[in-house]
Amino acid sequence: MMEKIITAEKMRELDSHTINEVGIPSLVLMERAALAVRDEIITAFPINQANIIIVAGSGNNGGDGLAIARLLKIAGLQVKIVNVGNPAHTSEEHQVQEKICRYYHIPETTDLTALQDASLIVDAIFGIGIDREIKGHYVDVIHAINDVEAPVVAVDVPSGINTDTGEVMGVAVQADTTVTFAYNKLGLTKDAGQKHAGRVVIANDMGTYDM
Repeated sequence: MMEKIITAEKMRELDSHTINEVGIPSLVLMERAALAVRDEIITAFPINQANIIIVAGSGNNGGDGLAIARLLKIAGLQVKIVNVGNPAHTSEEHQVQEKICRYYHIPETTDLTALQDASLIVDAIFGIGIDREIKGHYVDVIHAINDVEAPVVAVDVPSGINTDTGEVMGVAVQADTTVTFAYNKLGLTKDAGQKHAGRVVIANDMGTYDM
């Protein structure tokens, strides 16, 4: 069977259908996404679990990252969250995950020097919607991730990669593995996007996406 490869717009349509028509809440989809990334980290990176750093933006990709942090913590691993998004712009789902992380006393910081001691980094800054050049503090964040020798697991798409074209939007995370959800994304099969994604794992047990 030929692999299905979709655009960012199609993924948003599928998510909207699943949430609004099927009735599966977005937090359930977020939990499934986080479980897929957790499983990949635990099985594929057994020697890199001493100090896992989750780099979380303020949107739902960051919310995925927070859920991943909690699941790794529950699994007995040492994990810390580096928050790099704008706290004033956090999504509702992100706020829910943030509250849960605080309940579990998962350390959080905004200090990028925390990355220097990472044994593995999870890139959960941006999701599939990046269509403009990365600017400001995010440039520093992505450079800081790329400067660390620890392996990087990207959530859905490496931050800074255009989901449809594979173009580097100024700067992009260089991932060793990308766990993308439901279907592969067009940009992960093209040029720079393919190179930055590393090994692509498609987590397709995300609920119903048939339309």
